[in-house]
Amino acid sequence: MTDSLFSGLRVIDCASWIAGPAAATILSDFGADVIKIEPPGSGDPWRAPTPIPGKPVDYYWQLTSRNKRSLALDLKHADGRAALYRLVDGADVFITNFPLPVRERLQLGPEHLMPRNRRLIYASFTAYGETGDEAAKTGFDSTAYWARTGLMDMVRATPDTPPARSMPGMGDHPSATALYAAIVTALYRRERTGEGGVVRSSLLQNGLWANGCAVQTRLFGEDVPHRPLREAAPNALANHYRTRDGRWFIMALFNEQRQLRGLLAAIGREDLTDDPRFATDDARKQNAHALVQVLDEVFASRDLAEWRRILDGVGITFGIVGTVNEVSDDAQMRACGALVPFADGAGLTVATPFVLDGAAQVPPRRAPRIGQHSAEVLREAGYSGAEIEALRARGAIG
Repeated sequence: MTDSLFSGLRVIDCASWIAGPAAATILSDFGADVIKIEPPGSGDPWRAPTPIPGKPVDYYWQLTSRNKRSLALDLKHADGRAALYRLVDGADVFITNFPLPVRERLQLGPEHLMPRNRRLIYASFTAYGETGDEAAKTGFDSTAYWARTGLMDMVRATPDTPPARSMPGMGDHPSATALYAAIVTALYRRERTGEGGVVRSSLLQNGLWANGCAVQTRLFGEDVPHRPLREAAPNALANHYRTRDGRWFIMALFNEQRQLRGLLAAIGREDLTDDPRFATDDARKQNAHALVQVLDEVFASRDLAEWRRILDGVGITFGIVGTVNEVSDDAQMRACGALVPFADGAGLTVATPFVLDGAAQVPPRRAPRIGQHSAEVLREAGYSGAEIEALRARGAIG
């Protein structure tokens, strides 16, 4: 699409796994030309994982690398680095999450690239930041975002319950959105000043931001206790309940004065309106455990589908505890544009999580094979056919 928001924007995705590359994916969704740099042979290590044992299908890769062109370069080879430098000379954005010592060894730090292109936006992503004793430490979202920041500890059912593992990419994808925001902010500054610059983000920072309510409480010196069991929730009307068919949903009824009477009428318990245990806000807080027991019995009397109709009918804010297997059939997810079809193959993909009126996202294309566009990209950078073959023969490209 020639009229996309980022048409003409050249982005070099010199990153691996998820967070850095996913920031480039968002740029690609709005029309940027993203060149994915991968090592010849094995490619980006994120190509390998598959959630289905025995099925060598790169499901994860299709999400994180859609719309991109793959250039297989051996950056340990002087000729491979020279090719990358030539691309950097004409690029707008360079994204990397290589560990800091690796960048230094490969001469890919901002001190190496920024002097070549004063308009370049150098987007740096790390696990623990770029200063301090742990700046060079490697990490994934499971270790730096989920575990280190208190999220893993705070969501367990009791202090004695083993911590829950995170889902793949659970911290990487929101972190990628933050890195995208930093890149676009720098592009805005470049429009005003003509100068590029370095933007930085990390899994640690994004995990703290995600857990910001608890962390900010602690920063004011307060102890942050584990949340109580569901049965002992301090607000029975902002709690989750199980239906007759074994499904769960969670209510978020925070305007009790306006909504409580309608809720009680809808569930057939108008008698609770005058029950002194639940008649006032303070009374409901003091007797939250008793109200949870009452509501447990009520909601266990009907199936989820019926409760959805009833609660929607009286305007109660609630959400079903959905399963991943239900997502592909969720009509609302398709209607709001959260799931979109691939333009060049069957199936759906998860869309960038925001829209900009008047700036349509490009129809998503399938992720590339390793080095699929190596010759094409190098020709655009000024290499002749003979030079490309020589690079291939020397092992600098794949």
